[in-house]
Amino acid sequence: MPAVSRNRYAQIIEHIFHFKYQPGLRTLPFTREDIEIAASILAIRLPSNLGDVLYTFRFRVALPHSIETTAPDGERWVIGLAGRGKYAFRLKLLSQTEILPNYMLAETKIPDATPGLVTRYALNDEQALLAKLRYNRLIDIFTGITCYSLQNHLRTTVPDFGQVETDEIYIGIDRQGVHYAIPVQAKGGRDKLGIVQIEQDIALCESKYPALIPRPIAAQFMSGDLIALFGFEYNEQGICIIAEQHYRLVPSDELSDDELRQYRLRFS
Repeated sequence: MPAVSRNRYAQIIEHIFHFKYQPGLRTLPFTREDIEIAASILAIRLPSNLGDVLYTFRFRVALPHSIETTAPDGERWVIGLAGRGKYAFRLKLLSQTEILPNYMLAETKIPDATPGLVTRYALNDEQALLAKLRYNRLIDIFTGITCYSLQNHLRTTVPDFGQVETDEIYIGIDRQGVHYAIPVQAKGGRDKLGIVQIEQDIALCESKYPALIPRPIAAQFMSGDLIALFGFEYNEQGICIIAEQHYRLVPSDELSDDELRQYRLRFS
């Protein structure tokens, strides 16, 4: 994750952290009000969108160096939700902070069914990625179940997390008639996939769809029309990746008979 310069966002988040920090603590709660207080103390113009300060350090850039150096070896501070308008710095294992594609993984070509008009007028990477997932039935292909988009940008309140938002949520059904809730986090450009997003998606499913099996998924543009999809579960080890596939969307005439025969020989 790239570093951030000491702009006003960095100064505000550093002030909040070091005011709360004591050696040995692994969770440092704070609120949106702390952002206002920090800006006042530092004589910094208050950002018009307080949430953007938090979003920046949750999903776009690394926390300032003075914060990262306080983390024990093998761990990193992250900012998570802790209730309505409440947040917390938490220590996480490095392996549990970012979701990165395995570049050694083989690609699977999928004939691109995205309508040309949608491709032409998609406004940003995230919306383009969600559209490609939807029109190419990639969630169905990845999970092996029949999935229907229920709502995109679902924003709701979850106990102990406060307000959460998932990029899109699907409802699925398998051949036994079992129903699934499938929240999807999609990231393109410089935004990063993080475990904290998957944690809140699981909490969303447990709160709003308790009778359904949660199957959280993350999607990431790797390059061009190469899309990485990740599947997760929560167990005694925490959030774990249980599946990863890379799909390249191509014109139908770029998928050869030899490639199709090769796919039949792959391990399940």
